[in-house]
Amino acid sequence: MLNHPKMCDLETAIARVNAYKKQGKKVVFTNGCFDILHSGHVDLLARAKQLGDILVIGLNSDESVKNQGKGEDRPFNTYEARAFVLSHLESVDIVVPFTDKTPLLLIEKIIPDILVKGGDWSLDSIVGRSVVEEHGGSVHSLPLIQGFSTTNLADKISKTHKVKE
Repeated sequence: MLNHPKMCDLETAIARVNAYKKQGKKVVFTNGCFDILHSGHVDLLARAKQLGDILVIGLNSDESVKNQGKGEDRPFNTYEARAFVLSHLESVDIVVPFTDKTPLLLIEKIIPDILVKGGDWSLDSIVGRSVVEEHGGSVHSLPLIQGFSTTNLADKISKTHKVKE
């Protein structure tokens, strides 16, 4: 079983976040599938962390990924494997799962100071924006490094390793 101290359930994540807030630390939150970790992910997470002190990742459960219509074969990696890899990044402090279609309930429980998504999300479409702003926080859509996506990577692998008839 893959495990890391940064991987935790909702109750533990809330307790950790509250302890960090009591210490005066700014909590940054982002979310995603992070199915096959690539340079674009690592860059975005590092820049998100620079906006505060603690980076919390809301990580889609396997079922949540399947419900996003990314394909029957997704996620390629299990929740446990994705969380384990993310937990080993220096920029990441907490990895917590969510099972809903969006991380709204997670954001409502954590109430981060800063909410971050990649630049493919307009500020108006970022789930949880109103919750964060109502509590005095800020929301950011950070530019992405062009050419990096899990879907593009999966397509490239698929084309490179097609079964010959």
